[in-house]
Amino acid sequence: MTGARPPAHLVLADGEVFEGEALGAPAPGGVITGELVFNTVLCGYQEVITDPSYAGQVVAFTYPHIGNYGTAAADDEASRPWCRAVVVRDVAVRPSSWRSQEPLEVFLARRGVPAITGVDTRRLTRHVRAAGAIGCALGSADPGLLLEAARAEPGTTGRDLVSEVTIDRPTVRGAGPWRVVAYDFGVKETMLRCLEGIATVTVVPAGLPAADALAMAPDGVFLSNGPGDPAALGAQAAIVGDLLGRVPVFGICLGHQLLARALGARTYKLPFGHHGGNHPVRRLDTGTVEITSQNHNYAVDASTLPGRGPRAAEVSHVNLNDGVVEGIRCTAVDAFGVQYHPEAGPGPHDARYLFGDFVDLMRRGRERRGAADEAGAGTGA
Repeated sequence: MTGARPPAHLVLADGEVFEGEALGAPAPGGVITGELVFNTVLCGYQEVITDPSYAGQVVAFTYPHIGNYGTAAADDEASRPWCRAVVVRDVAVRPSSWRSQEPLEVFLARRGVPAITGVDTRRLTRHVRAAGAIGCALGSADPGLLLEAARAEPGTTGRDLVSEVTIDRPTVRGAGPWRVVAYDFGVKETMLRCLEGIATVTVVPAGLPAADALAMAPDGVFLSNGPGDPAALGAQAAIVGDLLGRVPVFGICLGHQLLARALGARTYKLPFGHHGGNHPVRRLDTGTVEITSQNHNYAVDASTLPGRGPRAAEVSHVNLNDGVVEGIRCTAVDAFGVQYHPEAGPGPHDARYLFGDFVDLMRRGRERRGAADEAGAGTGA
């Protein structure tokens, strides 16, 4: 798309104003709001925009040139974009890639995502690092009206956003040898493709009772990524608690946080979150460092993990930038979780081994059940 774009503003709840030009779909009434976060990926902008974990948020890309290689349907992480809006420094008008089906600007307009370009994203990022995740409003409306809207934006704290993104009914995908029930808290397409490589996957709504999941006789249960505050998801944490000790469990991102809360640990909100594709994480049992893809505003409080008893757990991975918990492993039951994204869409594949660890956990569980069945048969039970 070419030609002059209408002027627009991005206004933060603390009064900071950034000038730019309107891009993508028009903001309803000239105003769209959300919790502002920044993402440091150099590519993968389409995967970010369509990631359900960004529900309720406005994403600012720190990389100055976005849209260089256009967009392609195969790169969508969900059936629709979930972020509220997008902020960029400069958008490419003519993408260069044999895979490109349409420019990013056309994609945003067609998929209903408002955006603003021409913003000094370097200054914006420095401000968010100091102020933390903050309510914002952008669009063509008067800056005064945008400021009022930004101050009224509730953000993600205390909000259940999972109910907005989860599926309505179970669906079955893949044909692998293992049987996995995957709870959809906002699951990404890349994550499901990784699971399909090892299992027949039944994707279920976020509120499915544990008894219904266990009735499907799974070898393992997977807890997906998703948006919002894990502290607002008491029902989901209770479901996970009912699953622990009865079936192997693997959680990623929000799923990891819900696993921790099911164990009795607390979660807290990070100042500006981890959103990017190059976070170094140390795996504590080997000392190796993985370069990881991350997208989360909340984290697990390591000091609240129970060290003893049937829900005992330990930290397995830590972020080398700030020491945040990046993984936990249960020591009394078959369950583990990681805060980062081993499926990495977009991002590095250093942590893909975790899906193999999940298979190992399911294999041990199947062997134990087989041994128990044989013992029962031998005693006539």
